[in-house]
Amino acid sequence: MSPRHIALAVLVAAVWGLNFVLIHVGLQNFPPLLFCALRFAVVALPAIFFIGPPRVAVRWVLAVGLVLGVVKFGLLFLGMHAGMPAGLSSLVLQGQAVFTALFAAVLLGERPGGRRLTGLAVALAGIGLSAVDRGVGGPVGAFVLVVLAATAWGLSNVLTRKAAPPDALRWMVWVSAVPPLPLLGLSLLVEGPEADLRALREITPAGLGAIGYVGLVSTLFGFVAWSYLLRSYDATAVAPYSLLVPVFGMSSAWLLLGEPVSPLAGAAALLVIAGIGITALRPGTVGTAAWWPRTRPRRSEVPAAARPGRRG
Repeated sequence: MSPRHIALAVLVAAVWGLNFVLIHVGLQNFPPLLFCALRFAVVALPAIFFIGPPRVAVRWVLAVGLVLGVVKFGLLFLGMHAGMPAGLSSLVLQGQAVFTALFAAVLLGERPGGRRLTGLAVALAGIGLSAVDRGVGGPVGAFVLVVLAATAWGLSNVLTRKAAPPDALRWMVWVSAVPPLPLLGLSLLVEGPEADLRALREITPAGLGAIGYVGLVSTLFGFVAWSYLLRSYDATAVAPYSLLVPVFGMSSAWLLLGEPVSPLAGAAALLVIAGIGITALRPGTVGTAAWWPRTRPRRSEVPAAARPGRRG
């Protein structure tokens, strides 16, 4: 990768890591399900009226919108609202690589090799160690919600691979149009209309900033930039940079929110990062990047006879 593209990959990891701090800020201003609905509404509106059709079957848009937007992010926001620290959430959510491999084996018939299984086992041990740390230092239920969010992310990765969207920006806008109404309905049912109206009436600059960052910066910029890198390089060259997400997440939570990092949490982080690294550094692995399809082949993948050349 060129230095410019390496810098872009690191920037995206930093954006995604800092995202957990901004989610924490948003949850101080909104009920979790309402905040999640507003996050996706900002991504979808008004872009959906100008961006054109999704270019994939509607069933895939609905499936990924519900699994990724409603289930994954809904559970993540609920878990963090229930007491799961921002930094630890950024780490545990990387368990999506383990669940992606499991769903790929069941739904796509893909069989992981020995090295991949070893890496996934190491990452799973790290998640287990973080569960022990959470059992000592906070509510276990909040931890379970974030683990379930990672599970939903793994399923959405496999669904996205099946959908194979040709345009990352268009795909994200259309997928983001699905969650707002279901999340708003759940918010009214669970959190109550009074809590939602009070949060909207008393909205603060910090709350608006959190919505803008989580929706526009983390979602639109982050995923579109990541997709651009995957169109230019092998997934195995890009995927390892996703290992920086919990590094940025835990460090920014420590610096900005004062969240302590216990020895157990530090050891868990090393295990998760090492485990995912073992899988991501091998061709054909299941890191975060491996499940985002490239929209066009690189020049080296195009047969010579099919490449455009000079005429005459």
